[in-house]
Amino acid sequence: MKKLLSILLILSMFASLGVTAFAAETHEITSAAFPLYFDSDDMGMDVTLYFLDGVTDLPYIEVNDWLSLMDNFFDGPGTDINYSIETDGPVVTYTRHNSDSEARDNGATMVIDFDKNSIDFMDYNVFCLRGNAATLLDTVTMNLLNEAGEPVLLEKVDTGSFTRYGDELIFPLSDYGIDLIMQDGLYLVPLQTMSDIVMPNTTMGSFFFNGQCVIVSADISACADLYYAAPTGDRSEALAEFGYNELCMMMDYFYGLKETHRIESFDRLFDDIGFKGPLTGPSAEQADKAIYRLTTDFLDDNHTDWHGFSYLAGPLDYSASGAARTKLFAYLERLNAAKAQFYPDGIPGYEEIGNTAYISFDTFMNLTRNGEDYYLVEDLQDFPAEDSIALIMRAHEQIYRENSPIENVVLDLSTNLGGSESAAAFTIAWFLGEAAISGTDNMTGAMGTTTYRADVNRDGVFDEKDTVADKNLFCLISPCSFSSGNLVPCVFKDSGMVTLLGRTSGGGACSILNVSTAWGTSFQISVNICASFLKNGAFYDVDRGADPDFVLPTPEQYYDRAALTDYINSICWKTNP
Repeated sequence: MKKLLSILLILSMFASLGVTAFAAETHEITSAAFPLYFDSDDMGMDVTLYFLDGVTDLPYIEVNDWLSLMDNFFDGPGTDINYSIETDGPVVTYTRHNSDSEARDNGATMVIDFDKNSIDFMDYNVFCLRGNAATLLDTVTMNLLNEAGEPVLLEKVDTGSFTRYGDELIFPLSDYGIDLIMQDGLYLVPLQTMSDIVMPNTTMGSFFFNGQCVIVSADISACADLYYAAPTGDRSEALAEFGYNELCMMMDYFYGLKETHRIESFDRLFDDIGFKGPLTGPSAEQADKAIYRLTTDFLDDNHTDWHGFSYLAGPLDYSASGAARTKLFAYLERLNAAKAQFYPDGIPGYEEIGNTAYISFDTFMNLTRNGEDYYLVEDLQDFPAEDSIALIMRAHEQIYRENSPIENVVLDLSTNLGGSESAAAFTIAWFLGEAAISGTDNMTGAMGTTTYRADVNRDGVFDEKDTVADKNLFCLISPCSFSSGNLVPCVFKDSGMVTLLGRTSGGGACSILNVSTAWGTSFQISVNICASFLKNGAFYDVDRGADPDFVLPTPEQYYDRAALTDYINSICWKTNP
C-alpha cells in the first residue's frame, strides 16, 4: 500500500510540473542504402534511409545524412553555400554559410526540435536562398555570371531593386500528427517532410522513394521507366496516415491561392469534398485519383496540374479537366484555328509587315541555364527557334539593321501560356530598357523587386542599344496569355510605354512548385511566391490580368496582320501625329 501511494505521489508531482512520467515510445529501427538519381541519371552515390517497426514504404532520413545532401542544393556560379549542424539535446540546428563573408544569408538557421515536433526558421527565405539569386525573391533562375564573375545576358540594377524580409516561420509538425524520432543516438525526420519544406526553393523538384531507389525530380514522368520498375500495391497503414497528414501540411503552407479559394485548411477541404476517405485508405490508386481531381476540379487554377501516379498505383490511364482549364483551352482552340487561316504553315517567330515587326512565341523559353552560352556562338541560328531569348536577339538585329523601315514593334503573346521567368525578364528589359520584377511571399510576408537590364546585342555592355524603347510598342494579349504570358503585359500596362491590343490577359500570378506525396504522386501547384507590380510603393498581384487599351473583338483580327498593321499605324497617327 505504501509502495502504491509513493507511485501515485510521484505521478502527481510530475503532473504538477507538466512533465510526463512515461518514457517516449521506442521503435525497432532498421536502415538500408539506396542509389540516388536525378531524374534518370545515376548520381553515383547512395543515401541511407531508416524504417520504423518493419514498415518499409515510409522512409526517414538522419539529420547528418540530410546535411550532406543539402550542401549541394543552393550553390550558384562562384558561390559556395554550405551548412553546418549542431546538436543540443533534442534540438538540432542547421546554420547556413556563404563563401562570400559579407553575404546577408550567413548565419541563417533551421532549428528542428525533436521534443516539440517542430521546424523553425528565423528567416526561411534567407536560409533557402539560391546562390545565383540576385535578391531575396528573385525568380530569374539562369546563371548570369561568366567564368570571370562578370554579368552576362541580364545585369541586376541596384536602383529599383530592394528586399523586405519576412517573418519567423514555424512548421508545427505535431499539429499535423507528424512525429520526429530521437532514439539510439539517431535524429530521424521523414524524408517527405524534409523534401516538402526545403526542396521548394531549389528548382530541383521533390524526393521520390519507390522501394528500390531515391529519385530527385520535378516531374516523375520524366523518368517513368526507372520509377515504375518497382512493384505496385497498397500503402501500409502507417504510410497512408502519415501521407495524408503530410499532404495537408504541405498544401496548407505552400499552396499560394489558399486564401483566394477560401480554403480554411486542406483537411477541412478534403472532408468537405469527400476525398478524406480515399486519401487515408490503403489504395494508392484511389488516393492518386483523388489528388488528380483535386488539381482539376477543385483547385483548377491552370498552374496546378498533374504529372504522374505513384509507383504503387502504376502509370494509369486516367484524366479529368476542370471548368477553368476547359474554358482556357476552348479559347486557345479558337485562336489557333484563326491563326491557321492566315498562317497554315505556322506563324513565324519574326515577321515584318511594312513598317511593323512582329515577334511571336507561345512559350517563354531559354534552352540553356547559362547566360554565357548566348555569347559562345557566332550565329544565333545555332540556337533552336523555340529559344525566346535567341529569337529576340535575332529580331533586334533585324529591327536595327541599316536602313531598317521598322517603326512599330509588336510582341504577340496571344497564345502564350507562360514558361521561363528568366526569358520573361529578358523580354521586358528589351521592350522597356529595364525589367522590374516584383514579388511577394504569401507564407513569410517577404517582398521585393529585382530590376534587370538586358544585353540584347551581345556586346557586353548594358545600355540603350539593347532596347526597342525608342519604337512604338504594342503587345497582343488574350485570355490565353497566362503566367509569364500574363506577367509581361501586366508590367507593360503599368509602364505606360506599351499599347495592349486584344482581350484581358489570363492571370496566373503565382509561381509553379513541383511537389509530391509521401507515397509518390507527382504534381504541381501554384506556390506562395506571387508575381506583382509595384505602384505608388505598394504591391499588387497580377492574377486578374491586364486589360487591353484597344479591344480586338474576334480571333481573326489578331492574325490578319496586313489589316492589323494598318490599324496600328492609325493608332500611332492619333497618338503621334
